[in-house]
Amino acid sequence: MAAEEPGEPGSAGSLRRCLARLGALRARPDDGGRRTELHLLFDQLISESCGPEPAAAPGPQDVCAVLVQACQLVPLDQEHLVSKVCQLIHHLLNRYQVMVDEQNLNFLLSYCISALRQCSSWTHVEILQALAALVYNNGPKCQKYLPDLLGTAGLLLQFSDPAQPDVELRRAAVRSMANLCLSVPGQPYLDESYRSVCFQTFLSVLQSSKTTDVDDITFCMLLQSALKGVQSLLNGGKMKLMQIDQIGALLAVLKKCMFHGLPGLSIEVPTALYPAPLPQYDKRSPVKQEQSEPATSKQTGSRRKKCKGKQKKGEFGEEGREDSRDAGDETVLGADMQKLQLGDVQSSPCPEPRPRVSDVCAGRDPPSCQPCKRFSSSESEYSDTEGGIQGKVRSFQANVRQGALACFLSTIKSIEKRVLYGYWSAFVPDAPGIGSPQSVSLMTIALKDPSPKTRACALQALSAFLEGSKQFLSVAEDANDHKRAFTPFSVTIASSIRELHRCLLLALVAESSSQTLTQIVKCLAILVSNAPYSRLKPGLLTRVWNQIKPYISHKDVNVRVSSLTLLGAIVSVQAPLPEVQLLLQQPSSSGLSGSATPAREQWRKAVPWAGESPQGSPAGCEQGRKAVPWAGESPQGSPAGCAPPEPCWLLRLCVSLIVLPREDSCSDSDAAFPALGSVYEPCPLRLEALQVLALLVKGYFPMAQSYFLGLGEVACRCMEEMDPSIQLHGAKLLEELGMGVLQQHKPDSPTAPEQRVPVSLVVTFWTMMLNGPLPGTLQSSPHATLQTSACDALSSILPEAFSLLQILCVTLLLLLQGDQQILCVTLLLGLNHSENPLVKAAAARALGVYILFPCLRQDVMFVADTANAILNSLHDKSPNVRAKAAWSLGNLTDTLIINMETMGQSFQEELSDLLLLKLLRSATEASKDRDKVKSNAVRALGNVLHFLQPCHVANPRFREAIEESLQALIATVGSEATMKVRWNACYALGNVFKNPALPLGEAPWATQAFSALSSVVKSCKNFKVRIKSAMALSIPSRRECYGSTEQFCQIWSALVVALQRSEDTEDFLEFKYSSSLRSQLCQALLHLLQLARSTDLPLIGGSLREHGQAIRPYVLQYLSSPGQSEAGAHTELAQRERGLQGAIEHLSAIERELQGKARVRVSLYLEDVLTHHTNATELAEA
Repeated sequence: MAAEEPGEPGSAGSLRRCLARLGALRARPDDGGRRTELHLLFDQLISESCGPEPAAAPGPQDVCAVLVQACQLVPLDQEHLVSKVCQLIHHLLNRYQVMVDEQNLNFLLSYCISALRQCSSWTHVEILQALAALVYNNGPKCQKYLPDLLGTAGLLLQFSDPAQPDVELRRAAVRSMANLCLSVPGQPYLDESYRSVCFQTFLSVLQSSKTTDVDDITFCMLLQSALKGVQSLLNGGKMKLMQIDQIGALLAVLKKCMFHGLPGLSIEVPTALYPAPLPQYDKRSPVKQEQSEPATSKQTGSRRKKCKGKQKKGEFGEEGREDSRDAGDETVLGADMQKLQLGDVQSSPCPEPRPRVSDVCAGRDPPSCQPCKRFSSSESEYSDTEGGIQGKVRSFQANVRQGALACFLSTIKSIEKRVLYGYWSAFVPDAPGIGSPQSVSLMTIALKDPSPKTRACALQALSAFLEGSKQFLSVAEDANDHKRAFTPFSVTIASSIRELHRCLLLALVAESSSQTLTQIVKCLAILVSNAPYSRLKPGLLTRVWNQIKPYISHKDVNVRVSSLTLLGAIVSVQAPLPEVQLLLQQPSSSGLSGSATPAREQWRKAVPWAGESPQGSPAGCEQGRKAVPWAGESPQGSPAGCAPPEPCWLLRLCVSLIVLPREDSCSDSDAAFPALGSVYEPCPLRLEALQVLALLVKGYFPMAQSYFLGLGEVACRCMEEMDPSIQLHGAKLLEELGMGVLQQHKPDSPTAPEQRVPVSLVVTFWTMMLNGPLPGTLQSSPHATLQTSACDALSSILPEAFSLLQILCVTLLLLLQGDQQILCVTLLLGLNHSENPLVKAAAARALGVYILFPCLRQDVMFVADTANAILNSLHDKSPNVRAKAAWSLGNLTDTLIINMETMGQSFQEELSDLLLLKLLRSATEASKDRDKVKSNAVRALGNVLHFLQPCHVANPRFREAIEESLQALIATVGSEATMKVRWNACYALGNVFKNPALPLGEAPWATQAFSALSSVVKSCKNFKVRIKSAMALSIPSRRECYGSTEQFCQIWSALVVALQRSEDTEDFLEFKYSSSLRSQLCQALLHLLQLARSTDLPLIGGSLREHGQAIRPYVLQYLSSPGQSEAGAHTELAQRERGLQGAIEHLSAIERELQGKARVRVSLYLEDVLTHHTNATELAEA
């Protein structure tokens, strides 16, 4: 073979030659000559493995063969050779990243373990280094050796013991243990007992202090190994930290290591941290200011120089295989900490000018939060020997801090948030008290650490800590001045939030590294997304808004993208916020200085004004884009003064980034995006701008509606592009525009009619879309997500504007449903049938929206076509499709009831009996599906059973289906399904009771239905379900519907018991519904009294004799307290009084016929209640 020829270049040929020499040595006797030959051969191999990178690396088989052959030739009593062969294992496996197969691994591990037992202690470090290289990523293959290594008297436990005097030996043992803890995907992990042993060993190492006889670098390497071990346990073993003492001890050592060797700071952390609302005591040791620190009068510009010092190649070569994968400071960064949101982009060659620090915070900052001097290689003392050692020590100390932060990031993911936030004060800055220094926190590292990678690690850890903190931070409040003898917890958290804003903005203006700058902005975005600004004093978002503006034009694309993310967080948090509304109303001239006017003019040219057509747009789109007004001219029919003199800065910025060609002065770092390098801004920047624009429209539509058609033009342009991601976000922008109009035109909308977008403008808008890219986007079959978004956008059309557009929209939707109807054939543009569940689900939902449109729901043919399409989707194998189809089925059956009430007999006669039967059977079958399908299926059942006519009830074909559907409803009411399902089932039974064609009083299922509702109204944990069941029980309008006297009185008794239990709940959140529940129960009781017969009075009277005093206060409250809405409260109370008087009159008439029997127990009871209520009302009015 050519690979075996002597002239083969590279390490592969050298190794094979060495393998041949080792084979030749096996035939020689074990004498001095052979040992000398082995020494020379091992020296040569070690030298080659430490030399320059070879042109061709050897194969794993060759490396393993050489190592096995070498071990076979070296007996354990020749310790010098044992030491060299272990060095060879260590170097070859690290250099060439070889994964040893299981057979060779077993032999080599056995050899190393035997060597540890038999050889002298001076060889143990080299043996442990070889062991660490062998077990790296091979933990699952080492199971049978774990008792020897990690058992009760395991070798690694002995060598890693705190009493071990040789620190190098201890470090090698800890590193071997850490490599054993690495997980391999798809392979079994360490047993719990071994994990616990390793964790305690790592913890003891991290808790130990450096002694005087140990040098700084060795101690740093020991800490690094222990930190990597803990991180591997947390990541690979999915270890969940549950015990408080275990969590506290780990967090304490991690906090200590986060500040290890940090210049100008030395702290002593307690052995364990405990959950506490206030910062725990950090004892600080006095540290003298470094001599190289510049005077305070020196300008801050020097700290903005880029860090140019890099780790020398091979400096950490002895650290093990995991170190050789990364360069320099990145050795301890986990995969999560190396990823940017949109990928790494080439850094800017020079930083952007920053605002002054004085612009960030008024007043003087505490000394502990001032950013420190950041050393670059030119400012360090690497030139002399002493300085070189100091620089190396600082580098190792920075690695320890990075390792601790990476481990802390893994710890955050391993602890429940509710437990983690008990330690909030230990890692998040708080405002310093009078006369006391600020506690050290993650922000201390972000501000003071000289290493940009360490600062980035601290910010990533802080971001993970803040992620998902919205519920915890929601208690914060400082809107009112605090004047109490104690500081409430809400004020403490609010102070911490303010301090976080201040420190992050301080770090923003002081940072010079683009990568770290990106992390600062991302951290700010996460903080903004979780902070409760409505409960805080205004001004925080204004400072963030003003500080981030210059970074929009930063030369690093990642910084620009993260800056847009931050702006998106500002406009989406608790929208609409008054503070953000004021910021959005600022004129464009207050945005990017020096470029406002030219950019604005260019932007207006790119997106046409009224009467213009965009250059280069397809001819088919021009008809729908004849009028696209922007700022400066009001559209026809729009309210006067709708458009301000110039657009908001953020809107102009986003549109410019999306539609304008890039500016070279701001985009010279987009080397990662060559396809767009000559036309537009980089794709991630445009996508982020589209997302911000959609969030702006969603949260602040009244401001965005001034540019309604222009924003529609932006969406059109995006959907016409070739990039599917740009098309997708263009469709999402279109959907938000449509939803904004829908919300504005709702009957309960707070927007005045004259301030709404005119319907004529909405028609123009959707005409532009349907004559433009939307139909083509719906046919984009290779991109299912894009089709889904297009369907969602199409379902956001305003119903009032739909009548002029209905033909095209309906045809598109029916075709996407896969329905082979005549409407599909009439399409001029053929559409592909979609088999994708996402598209089918979106189309089913859109049909459910369209069926509610007045212009469509009265069309029997459209109702039939839509019903068949929905029923087809209801049997799809995708749960998501079935859920959307069930929702649409509920809407469709709602239209049946509306049409029955508005159109009368004509609509009922035109609707096919066969289709009605299919609806009934399909809904019954769907009611047995999962809860997301069931909740709307039972709603549809109630509507269909309400819609049935006497001819259907008498039809034998319907009889079995009706019985099955009723039994499904009754079973659902009493089931253990979700509360939403049971609520809908109670609602559905109420609809059933409204149908006079059903034999409610005499059918066996009626008794079961009343019994199920009576049980729910007494005992359901959810008060909203109880309310709906009480409402259903009060629907029958005739006494005959309630059946026998016994059944009627059982319903009465259930309502009385439910009224007495209306305040009994285990869930505090249910109390807010207790008043509504009591009102509904009282209404139901009075309804029953108005229908009662003479045979019912004895049992009702007995119930009042026993429970009358208990329910009396509730009835009085019902008569005197209106519902939730203040509007119409007087009318509502008057109706309640009339209901009570009606019950009294009805009962009095019956009791007169009975010659006064039971009068004392019923009508007199009600008259007494009414008299008490009247007197109380008169007294209140007086």
